[in-house]
Amino acid sequence: MAKLDAKRIPAFLANPGETRVVLLFGDDSGLVRERAEALVAAVTQGDDMRLVDVGAESARDVGRLADEAAMLPMVGGRMLVRVRDAGDAFAKAAAAAANGRGPGLVVLEGGELKPNKTGLRGVLEAAPTAQVIACYRERGAELAGTIGRVLAELGVGAEPAALDWLAQRLGEDRMLLRRELEKLALYVGAGAKVTPEDCLACIAEGSASDLEEALLHAMAGEVAKADAALDAAFAEGANAVQVVRGALRHVQRLQQAAQDGMEAIRPPVFFRHKPMVERALRQWSPAGLEAVGASLLEAERRTKTTGLPSETVARWAVMVLARQASRGR
Repeated sequence: MAKLDAKRIPAFLANPGETRVVLLFGDDSGLVRERAEALVAAVTQGDDMRLVDVGAESARDVGRLADEAAMLPMVGGRMLVRVRDAGDAFAKAAAAAANGRGPGLVVLEGGELKPNKTGLRGVLEAAPTAQVIACYRERGAELAGTIGRVLAELGVGAEPAALDWLAQRLGEDRMLLRRELEKLALYVGAGAKVTPEDCLACIAEGSASDLEEALLHAMAGEVAKADAALDAAFAEGANAVQVVRGALRHVQRLQQAAQDGMEAIRPPVFFRHKPMVERALRQWSPAGLEAVGASLLEAERRTKTTGLPSETVARWAVMVLARQASRGR
């Protein structure tokens, strides 16, 4: 298998050629689904008779994927065999499909997989008829570029500050990202250019808005308001990792403001948030912000590795910041 350059992925999804097996894996499950569905559309051309969904229980049947891929559709074309939640148990079946006779395409959707030689990822990386595509969450400039391309597909443009704003607040899951951008495109209308104000009006609602309010109040030392906004964020569907990562991004923005001034923050601070940001900058020293960042990284680790409920860990991390700020630390 030749390594597929990231720039070539869209063209490959539109036409996978003679590839027999594709493994999509990584921590962005939405991107995994999006790319799998692109392959389904390209291969089946909307014909459900050319699509076979195979369950996880089929991992024990080594020949199942190869047999399904060898089937010839009555109306011509290629079959597509789709496997969701694929793990290392599918390694032997995937290898058999990669070496099979069938013209069909097998698409496996997995989470984070280690490159063990005998595991699913390792086996397919060594197969010349397979393609392995990592689907990791984008951040920063890479995510902003993706957002710009999706908006262009939807018929709208965006100011650079709006792309920065969106990249700071979206991107945990590609499918959720696309839905938010579709909503934004409808809001501004075809041919329009998205501004930060449009983003605030259309997207800064629900859990994202409540979480931002919680973090602003927490770093300014407003304990009760931070607690209430955090309650609202969790009620709207925010998850623990989203809360901790959002807090870390917020702290990093404060560090940038402390070093270079508030006007240097990208995306810019909205005018109604400036008083709380200014108060936070008075409350926290550069050393204090650095210590906070380290504590949030540890909190994220604990959401994944301890027996405590992850929401409890995230809430504790944010409320500790609020209490520290209220004491002028």
